Formats: sequence, structure tokens, C-alpha cells
Amino acid sequence: MSKKPTIVDLFSGCGGFGLGAELAGFHTVVAVDIDPTLQSAYKKNFPNTRTITQDVSLIRKDDWELALANTEIDGVIGGPPCQGYSRMGLCNPKDPRRTLLKEFFRQVNMIDPKFFVMENVEGLLDKKNRPQLEDAMSIIDEKFEVLPPQIVDASEWGAPTKRKRVIVVGFNPLKISPVDLIDFVPPKITTSVRDAISDFKEPIPQSEDKVDLGWNGYRRLKNISEYAQKMRRLPAPDLGDAFAKKQLLLGKSSGHFDTVHHQAVIERFFNTPQGKTDVKSRAKKLHWEGLCPTLRAGTGSDKGSFSSVRPIHPSKGRVISVREGARLQGFPDWFVFHPTKWHSFRMIGNSVSPIVSEGILGVLYHATLAARIKKSA
Repeated sequence: MSKKPTIVDLFSGCGGFGLGAELAGFHTVVAVDIDPTLQSAYKKNFPNTRTITQDVSLIRKDDWELALANTEIDGVIGGPPCQGYSRMGLCNPKDPRRTLLKEFFRQVNMIDPKFFVMENVEGLLDKKNRPQLEDAMSIIDEKFEVLPPQIVDASEWGAPTKRKRVIVVGFNPLKISPVDLIDFVPPKITTSVRDAISDFKEPIPQSEDKVDLGWNGYRRLKNISEYAQKMRRLPAPDLGDAFAKKQLLLGKSSGHFDTVHHQAVIERFFNTPQGKTDVKSRAKKLHWEGLCPTLRAGTGSDKGSFSSVRPIHPSKGRVISVREGARLQGFPDWFVFHPTKWHSFRMIGNSVSPIVSEGILGVLYHATLAARIKKSA
């Protein structure tokens, strides 16, 4: 009974979904992603997870048998690339990434877990995309009971960001205690931008050191929000980069490099009212008492290397830093990303909020343990 339930993390990115699984009580055995840059963060933050850098669609059943080495897998989680379904993009029906939705369920059938959770953008439920979702789900093995797709909003789970996503949960009722939609009702905890980032010092100048992650300390405040206190805590011994944990003990976290703006941009950003959008950059200025809008990822080098538009700080004439973005998405301060702001925001914008992941997978963790207890009784 002491052994942790196990997870396979598909389309893992930097590990937002996987982090939530770990915080819920699971251990991620294998994480798969095609992008080595995104996976570089996974390797640092999850030293006890095997990472496989590969196209998921090329993995076959015998590959899983070799990779898992007879390890029983309790759950499979994953967020197939969403750009082909996103309302913010072209939503091109010929985008090859759209086929990876069906690939997720094919992999589930091969791994044969006790449950699975698939995450994607809200646009997946749009009328023009719904047939492809239904087609993908049609291949799910009949042993799984599949709940209707549901929309989850990160802000209702306690994250300080408005981020709506679709999740599909399926489970084998012979292997875990049954769950239903009512089990996934969010706690509706409200966390503001002030709660999330007001304890940070101003960003520091970009270093010439190509591997420097931008370490900086915290402001000295009389009152620190419960959310910020939680984000500052050290992880469990089996999680996190050793150097990052040492830095956190010294009161420092990574991701604090500044973004250089022209003086005219600084003034324009500074004069933009909180909660409003800058007319030229189309960047939204955060409101201290509000929520962060959905953080976007930008594109990788294969898609033009475009950086996403970042929100403007509530009271400064600048865009937010990587660490501020991480806090707003729900990542703890020990979690490290990439030396560049571009790749770091790709990691954050592509990720499932760990807070949402922990909440969803917490339900399935208890369902898994309940079945274990019943079996051993």
C-alpha cells in the first residue's frame, strides 16, 4: 500500500500536467514529448522520471513494454497539441497536429491504464471541431467508462489566471472506484494577481551567461498571501533541481530577467489603466485585484519562432517576467524553466496549470487508492 500509483505523461512539455500528478500523490514513470527544449525543463524538475524525446505517434506496444519494464501503470495523462483547435489560431483543418488527438487515445489503449485524462483547448468543443473529437474518442477501448467532455477554468481551482480548457476523463470501473462529473466540481477559490506576484522584486538585467536562469530574491513585506507562501515552499525530496532548491533556501528563485523596452513603450505601458489593453501591442495590463488572461505560448523554431504577447505588469511600465508568468500559471518557485524568456514562456503557455492538474488528479488518486484498499480487504 505504500507504493505510489503511477502515471505516464504524454505530450509532456515542461511538466505542468505531470507536476499536478506528483502533487496529487502519483509518480510519473515516463514522460514523452517531441520537443527536446521543452523536455529540458522536465529533466531538471523531475529527476526520477524517465524522459523520452520522440514523436508519440511512432511509439508501438513493444516500445512501451520495453520502456515500462512490467511496471503497472495507473493513469495516462496528456494534452495533445492544441493549435489545430485553438480559437486564437488559424484552426486549420489540415494542420497535421490535429491527428495527435486520436493518437493520445491509441496510446491509452496500448498502455492499458486504470484511467486517463486528456486536456485540450475549449475550441475542441466547437461545432466544426466536435466531429474530430468524437472520431478520436471512438477508438477508446470498451473497457473504459468515459465521462462527457467538461470545461475547467483554472481560476475556479485557485490559479490566478482565466484559462478555460476541456478535459476528458475515462476509467476502467473494474480497476478503480467509479468517478462522475460531480466529483470534479472545483472549489472556486479566488486568487488575485496581487496574491500571486506582489512579493517579487523588480526584474534584473539579462546576464551574458547563457546558462544563467536569472536568480533574484523577494521583497520584504509584512503580509505575504497564502498563495505566495505556498509557491515559496520546497518540494518533496524526489522533485526539483538540486541547485534551484539550494537557491530557494537562500530566498531566491529563477526567471527574473527583465525585458528591455524603449522609453516610449515604457511610458505607454505605465499610462495604460489596469485591466485595459495597450492599443499598439494589444497587451493587456493586469489589474492587481483581477485575474491574468490566458498566457499564450508563442511558437517553436519550426513555426517561425514567434514570441507571444505578454501581459503588462499592474503598476510598472513593462511586461511580466518569466517568474511572474509562472506564478500566475500556478508553478511553484522551485520549478525552473529555460535561460531564455522565449522558451520559458513557450513552456508556461503550453502547460496545464499544475493547480488544475492537482485538483483533477487528486480525485483519481483517491479513486485508485479506494480500489486498492477494497482489493486488499
